Amino acid sequence: MSANEIARRLLEWYGQNARRLPWRESRDPYAVWVAEIMLQQTRVETVIPYYQRWMERFPGLRALAAASEQEVLAAWEGLGYYGRARNLRRAAQVVVQKHDGRLPEDVDELERLPGIGRYTAAAISSIAFGRDEATLDGNIRRVLARLFDVDKPARSRDGERQLWSLARGMLPVGQAGAFNQALMDLGATLCTPHAPDCAACPLHTFCLAYARGVQEQRPVLPSRRKTPHHTVTAAILTRSGGEGERVLIARRPADGLLGGLWEFPGGKQQDGEDLPGCLRRELREELGVEVEVGEPLGVFRHAYTHFRVTLHAFRCRLVRGEPSPYEASELRWALPGELNGYPMGKLDRQIARRLDGSAG
Repeated sequence: MSANEIARRLLEWYGQNARRLPWRESRDPYAVWVAEIMLQQTRVETVIPYYQRWMERFPGLRALAAASEQEVLAAWEGLGYYGRARNLRRAAQVVVQKHDGRLPEDVDELERLPGIGRYTAAAISSIAFGRDEATLDGNIRRVLARLFDVDKPARSRDGERQLWSLARGMLPVGQAGAFNQALMDLGATLCTPHAPDCAACPLHTFCLAYARGVQEQRPVLPSRRKTPHHTVTAAILTRSGGEGERVLIARRPADGLLGGLWEFPGGKQQDGEDLPGCLRRELREELGVEVEVGEPLGVFRHAYTHFRVTLHAFRCRLVRGEPSPYEASELRWALPGELNGYPMGKLDRQIARRLDGSAG
């Protein structure tokens, strides 16, 4: 199996079949970087409209560095894994402060920036700067695991080491950016996780897994664990004022899941608790108040990557105490019509839409 012939065939195929993606219309390193961060654990089809809106709102690295965290989270809302957005902003600030606003070309320098790991650094360096760097995303892992019939788990230490070695060994000098993107496109369009279109693949005559009939068993994946399910509660705690009834929202701490986003206070149900009891306890711990739990507002569901959530929202009445942010970074009494201005996760956004009448 000749690495040169594989590269020639793949690049020829890519020249005719490359996906038309907005970030490929520019060699601007900032555009490549934003796209690579958004594409982490997110499908291309989902990313495209977010990328386009992001580039309109933050057209350059300095514009991103000057933005507030809330502006950045609002632009990212719905894309998930919000730490990516916070790291983008922090990294932009570092680049402005230490690199005169120019993204570094070197992989080691890139990896020192918040949110940029080994894969992303190599992708940026090869695609944006033409450096001869191999990279390894999910699509490339799958293509290489099949092409060379790698029987080690792809995410294991030995599997990772072998796949990185194969990626480096195949890299055509001076064409790393196109070659890496060609592998990504091959994995996304033909060498798919299920039912790969081997007959149409430009590399099927070289593919060991195809020759041995084990392409569906490559890459080797760990056995799936049962997805945990959590039942949580949220309080719709209101207060009347001159402009109308306001609802209490809390901003989550910057670190952790959905960090920096706004939510309706509440929390996870414990063993032996009923839903009203859970909500009374959570508000006592989070806000230092006693509440009376009233009628339900609705039940909302969402599946995250590693767990599922069913959220029960209730209208509540303040009985004793004044809410204090014991566990939140900030509290705010907002009119329902103002809630769209506060970045939220998907479940809390559903509640907000229910409250302002934009959802049934």
